[in-house]
Amino acid sequence: MKKILIVMMSLYNGGAEKSLVNMLNELPSDKYEVDLLLFKREGMFLKQVPSWVNIIETPKRLKQLYSPVKKSGALMLTKVIGTAITRMKESTPNMREGYRWENFYSKKIDVLEKKYDVAIAYTSGEAMFYVGDKVTADKKIAWIHNDFRSAKHPKKYDYKYFKDFELVTISEECAKIVEEEFLDLHKSVHNIANITSSTVTRSRAEEFVPEEFEYKGFNILSIGRLTEQKGFDLAIEAASIVRDAGKKFKWFIIGDGGLQDKLQAMIDDKKLNDYFYLLGPRDNPYPYIKNCDLFAQTSRYEGKSVVLDEAKIIGAPIIVTKYPTVFDQIEDGKEGYVVDLNSKAIAEGVIDLIEHQEKRDAIGKYLLSHEYGNQSEIEKYIAVIGD
Repeated sequence: MKKILIVMMSLYNGGAEKSLVNMLNELPSDKYEVDLLLFKREGMFLKQVPSWVNIIETPKRLKQLYSPVKKSGALMLTKVIGTAITRMKESTPNMREGYRWENFYSKKIDVLEKKYDVAIAYTSGEAMFYVGDKVTADKKIAWIHNDFRSAKHPKKYDYKYFKDFELVTISEECAKIVEEEFLDLHKSVHNIANITSSTVTRSRAEEFVPEEFEYKGFNILSIGRLTEQKGFDLAIEAASIVRDAGKKFKWFIIGDGGLQDKLQAMIDDKKLNDYFYLLGPRDNPYPYIKNCDLFAQTSRYEGKSVVLDEAKIIGAPIIVTKYPTVFDQIEDGKEGYVVDLNSKAIAEGVIDLIEHQEKRDAIGKYLLSHEYGNQSEIEKYIAVIGD
């Protein structure tokens, strides 16, 4: 059997993490011997990793450098000094990852002893840097889960790794963007959609009715990490406009992340506490999607959104912002309503869909009449990995 290593930062509640566990659950266990290495052995998706996949012990120095300062042991000075100097040298978080890895972290982390047939960095950035520098494998693959350009990935640090990796993105537009950004690589980029099982998604959507939706008015739902990418600040501003227009609703966000305090402060400042709620993560978000009146995705950019595919499978009426890759996934007016990427346009779209149930019903009916599950995509994963 082929020996495969997959490297990921953690298994918290994100689209790439969900995509990974979906892939692992579809891979044939009789073809591969899979080791999964997590920088942090944490996250709600850990329990969804199939039993035949071996979650290996995180190497000590790697674990120390990606733990809180108090738990970094003998590498505390490297972590503190490296982070401080990196912040002075690089202005953006993505660029900092590359600088810190190249100048501090890589020098302290040992090469992994075991040799693999294939090593996969399931995200670019530090997982890819680790696979590139610290893993011995006949073939290396890097997955790029976002619009590379909009996400402002660290091009000058990624380039040397991209030269030696096979590259996979999750939509045609994402693949095109990577090829445009790296013309001198002279290589094509694989386009393989994230795997989403319609059978599993629909089944889990029936498990319960969310108690938060006991409110008999209009329930709006968004799901995602509390990061700038997801545009929840725009959602809060839009909610303020919808409230001021006299509409009755509750808007719920499932997810956690670094902007929680900032977003809650916005909610408090705009006196939206009876309208806008940060629920935190949920092990099973699908009943929330099934029972909402409107699913809203307010992202500034995406690769190919896993949760948007899940909303389509469940048949939730959708409103989504016009980020660069959105039309890879949504047919405007049929599968959902695409609005301009600003709070005013989001609010106007929400108001329109609150006022016109027939529009929401038409979207839901159209979605339920189509099949959006794509378990068959696993054959493309197998083709890239090799059988």
